[in-house]
Amino acid sequence: MEDIKKALLKKALGFCSDEIVEEYSLDEQGNSVLNKRKVTKKYNPPDISAMKILLEKENALDDRLSHMTMSELKKEKKRLLKQLKEEEKSES
Repeated sequence: MEDIKKALLKKALGFCSDEIVEEYSLDEQGNSVLNKRKVTKKYNPPDISAMKILLEKENALDDRLSHMTMSELKKEKKRLLKQLKEEEKSES
């Protein structure tokens, strides 16, 4: 799920990628031989649909948090801190 979030963010912000075009020909024995290889940097602009999804998700979180009581917010804080510690341990 984390990979999907990262990909969505990347698409929403725009990114650069390499576009590779290769041209092959056949030698006397019928084997493919690489003739030309062209690597082009390509800029992929930000995607409006991805931005919209991220903003809707952020607004839903804001709405949920604004309706929580102080004790619910404290519980959520503890839960998130615990989750962060567990993730840090698993990365180490």
